[in-house]
Amino acid sequence: MGGSNCLINTLRDRIEFITEQHLQGKSSKLILFVLSQGLMTNDQRLITMTYRNPTPTVDIIIELVDRPHRPIVLIERQNLPLGWAIPGGFVDYGEAVEVAARREAEEETGLQVELVEQLLVYSDPNRDPRQHTISIVFLAMATGEPLAGDDAKGVSIFESWRVPSNLCFDHDRILRDYWRYRHYGIRPRLG
Repeated sequence: MGGSNCLINTLRDRIEFITEQHLQGKSSKLILFVLSQGLMTNDQRLITMTYRNPTPTVDIIIELVDRPHRPIVLIERQNLPLGWAIPGGFVDYGEAVEVAARREAEEETGLQVELVEQLLVYSDPNRDPRQHTISIVFLAMATGEPLAGDDAKGVSIFESWRVPSNLCFDHDRILRDYWRYRHYGIRPRLG
C-alpha cells in the first residue's frame, strides 16, 4: 500500500510540473508526451488546455502625406461594434505584426503603407467589447485615394479638427495620444 501512495505522489508531482510548464507556453508537446505515458487523463488535459491569452491585433494610423495637413484615414465599421475606427485587425497565426499591419491597411483601405514606427501597445482588457485584445499601434504613411474594403463599410479622410466622435474600441484614447505626439512630440505614457 505504501508503494502505491508513493507512485500516486510521484505522478501528482509530475502532473503539477507539466501543468506549470504548460502555463509557461510549452503545452502541446508536453501534454502529448504526458498522455502517451499515461501520466494524465483526458479530463486533466481538458482542464490544462483551457488557459486563455489575449488576442493580438494591430491598428494603423495612416497619414496621407500627399495632402495638406497630412490627414489620417479612418474606416466606418460594417460589423459590430459599429462606428468609426482606425484601420486594423487580428494578427494571423504565424504572421509578424508588421506584416499584419500592412495587410490590414491594404485590405481595409486599399492603400499600401510604409510603416514608420510603433506608437504604443494598448492592452486594457475592456478595450474591445468582444474579447480581450492587445493592439500594437503603428504610425504609417501612404499616398493615394483610400477605398473601403474587407469589413469596412466606408472610409474617409480626417484632419485633427474633424475626427468623428463615435469612435469604436479605445480609438478615442489612441487618437488623443497620437495627436499629442504628432503636434507636440510628447510620446504616450505607459499604463
